[in-house]
Amino acid sequence: MDKTNAILIVDDEKNIRLTLLRALESFGADLDTAVNGEEALAKLREKEFSLIMLDLRMPGIDGMDVLRKVRELRPDIKVIILTAFGTVERAVEAIQLGAVDFLQKPFVPNEIREIVTRVMDREAIDAQKAADFASLLELAKRSIGERHIEAAEEQIRRAISIDPLRPESFNLLGLILEARKSPLEAQKQYRAALALNPTFEAARHNLHRLTHRLAVGPEGSALGPGQGKKEA
Repeated sequence: MDKTNAILIVDDEKNIRLTLLRALESFGADLDTAVNGEEALAKLREKEFSLIMLDLRMPGIDGMDVLRKVRELRPDIKVIILTAFGTVERAVEAIQLGAVDFLQKPFVPNEIREIVTRVMDREAIDAQKAADFASLLELAKRSIGERHIEAAEEQIRRAISIDPLRPESFNLLGLILEARKSPLEAQKQYRAALALNPTFEAARHNLHRLTHRLAVGPEGSALGPGQGKKEA
C-alpha cells in the first residue's frame, strides 16, 4: 500500500472514528474524519482522497447519498462501506455505484488494516496475469469498484473454476447477479454457498433477504466474510 494515500473516515459515532484512526495510523497515511455526510462532501471538495471509509446510516445525508455524490465528483475514489451486519439496505445498489468492499461492525484493528491494505493493493493486480483464486477474487472486486459489473462476473466465475469449494466466491457472484438484474440466478449462487458451508451467514442472510424481496419488497444485504469481516 502507498503510504502517501489520504483516507477520509465518515461516521457519526465518535468511538468508531477513533477506532479507525488508531487502526490506520501505522500506515502513515494522511487521515481525516467527518461526522456526517455534509461534512464529508465539503471535505471532498477541498482535498484529494484516495479512499473513503463510509458509514451507511447517518442523520441528514446518509452514506448511500454520499456514495452517489462521490461517483459524480470523484469516480476514482475507492469507498469501503461501514455497516452493522444485516443493516445494509441497498448493498446491491452500492455495488452498482462502485463500493469496493464492506466492513461489518463491530470490527477490530486487524480487520480494518487488512481490508484497507487489500483494497489499496488491488490496483497492483495485473489483469492479464491474474490466474489464482485470490487474485481473481480481488480483481473482481476492483472491477466492481470501477463499475465494470460484467467483467467482475467473468472474473469471479474464473475464480470459481479454479477453486469451486469456496463459499465467499458464490456469495459475491450472487450479489453481482443481483446487480445485473438476475435475482433467480443470484438465489442459486447463495444456495451453492450454503451447500458448501451451511454456517456461512452472509449467504444465508442474502438468500433470505432476496427471497423476501421477491415476495414483498427490498431490504438489506451483505457482502459477508471474505468481502468485509472474516468468517468466524
